[in-house]
Amino acid sequence: MREDAASIIGSIPYRLALAGGWIDQPFVSTHNPSPPGSMVVVSLVPTFPLMDRCGLATSTRKVAMELWKGKLPAGEPARLVEELYQAENEGKPYVSGSQDMIGMIYPGSSRLDYDFTHKGGIFPKHIESNTDPEVAKWFESVFNMVPYWPRPAGYDPIAVKNIDPKWVARLGQSGKDCYDAITRMDAAKLGASLTEAMACWEALVPHSITYPGMPPTLLPMLRHYQSRYHGAMYSGPGGGYYYVISDQRVPGGMTVSVRTR
Repeated sequence: MREDAASIIGSIPYRLALAGGWIDQPFVSTHNPSPPGSMVVVSLVPTFPLMDRCGLATSTRKVAMELWKGKLPAGEPARLVEELYQAENEGKPYVSGSQDMIGMIYPGSSRLDYDFTHKGGIFPKHIESNTDPEVAKWFESVFNMVPYWPRPAGYDPIAVKNIDPKWVARLGQSGKDCYDAITRMDAAKLGASLTEAMACWEALVPHSITYPGMPPTLLPMLRHYQSRYHGAMYSGPGGGYYYVISDQRVPGGMTVSVRTR
């Protein structure tokens, strides 16, 4: 009998973080003039191993693998999120946002609404999820994941902060637009939301996009994908993979499998 990938890399899901990322961090959400601000996560079936240090919450996944012996346990999702959040962040000066845990535990595509007045902005005030198989199949058809390179050791994406409430509001809106585009199966709007999120990152935490010692082709390739296709973003601060939205397959792009159950 052939082994499937999960028997080798574990069955804990991976997660994508799309438009709105950073709004889950209280140092951002506290400045939102029109809360809640939203971001989108998508839960993935682990069909192939993803690179570390690429904004894909692989460190959180490793904690989950150890905590839960390689398999998501039964239980109320919100409780599991808090359990994993504590296990991941205990004693750490820089905490992983709760979107890392939510994207693994909640199936489908989820909109996470963060309001600093709710639990200090650590956990979302509301989670809206879509597990429609038709929507998931459509997302898989337009989503391209192009590998580039992991962020370097010692890289600090928040070495520079320019937290402007106007840009924070735009960031939170990009997450709302992203989720709306997914549920409506609108590739053009989905791509635009990713490109808008990158503009917000560049304004608010510029080292998320450009930083000393970065590869010279990293940003030009992002601009190429944004101009040639519906839109694009990095998988996380500093690069990693490119997420490109297109009606046709993008050269070098990999497909993903959305977990809907």
